[in-house]
Amino acid sequence: MSVTLHVPDEPTARAEAWLAAVLDGADLATVLAADDGLVPWLWSRWRALAAAGVSRDAFTGMVLDYRRELWLWLAGERTWAHACSGLVGRVGRRLSPVDAIGG
Repeated sequence: MSVTLHVPDEPTARAEAWLAAVLDGADLATVLAADDGLVPWLWSRWRALAAAGVSRDAFTGMVLDYRRELWLWLAGERTWAHACSGLVGRVGRRLSPVDAIGG
């Protein structure tokens, strides 16, 4: 099955809350994976991954493995387009070779 992921609109208000939580001492991985974090936010937009056989746990791992770039986005050092398109590529590389991903 071929999967195409698109970069969704930037979650600006949520990003401010995520950044504030990390700056207040919360662990970045915990913030990203929380019920109101980036992982479930993206998972709800990229549901095609489930149909392609990617579990929520596997997706969480992919996002958390990319957390350094996501931190740079939250901190204002990367644009959302840059960070999210990089994550799209990371996810695509972890799909089976017969699957394709693009945006």
